[in-house]
Amino acid sequence: MNTNTTEISAMKIRPIKPRRISSQVFEQIRELIYKGDFKPGQQIPPERELASSMQVSRTSVRNAIEKLVNLGLLKQVQGQGTFVSSPEHREGNPLSAAMSTDEATFFDLVEVRMGLECNAAQLAALRATDADIRSIQKSLKEMEDDLADNGSISTAADTAFHMAITFSTKNPVLIHLTRSFYDFLFVGIKKNLVHLGDVELAYEEVLDHHRAVFNHIKAREPQKAHDAMRVHLLYVQDFFEKRNNYQDSIPLKHLAA
Repeated sequence: MNTNTTEISAMKIRPIKPRRISSQVFEQIRELIYKGDFKPGQQIPPERELASSMQVSRTSVRNAIEKLVNLGLLKQVQGQGTFVSSPEHREGNPLSAAMSTDEATFFDLVEVRMGLECNAAQLAALRATDADIRSIQKSLKEMEDDLADNGSISTAADTAFHMAITFSTKNPVLIHLTRSFYDFLFVGIKKNLVHLGDVELAYEEVLDHHRAVFNHIKAREPQKAHDAMRVHLLYVQDFFEKRNNYQDSIPLKHLAA
């Protein structure tokens, strides 16, 4: 036997196998959750419909759903169907567990968002496809409709806006980090919106910030998109620093309460 062949065999190199269909189904449903197409509390279509739409077997869909249930992204209710879990009550996210035990605060969360999301907005302005632009705009429109119809902004639409920007970066590391960060992002945004609602015109200002970020991404202005996102996050940070009921000492694990 050739020496090189022997050395390669000793490395235990395995044949490349095609990706399982259920893995692709899993990834597609997961992205629909993170992008806000499937919202917290919403019932997802039954296996039969998903299998038909994706042109795969029901077994592949069932395996994917089982994995998403195990991860806590979906929950199954006997006799009713499968629903998207609320990030506020989700367990099993390793980052969430670490942040809770380490007493991370609301302001720690904003600092991390500053690094991730300003960079994401800048990269999105460089790399977003037409489909990405439509996805960001869809979430923005939902926020505008929420404010017009209900006088508030939904957490799901706001979170979906930020996630859509992240997916637009095409940076797999940034996307992975933000996926891991999703539960705290959702909970943090929800608390932001609840307290912002106490101040007249605060929702309008926040919506204007989101419009500015979107417009700069759409116009392919990376630095302006970065700066617009920073303006938004600094506004949120300053808002809570001025409120007596929000202090640096409040740990993030209590924000979900």
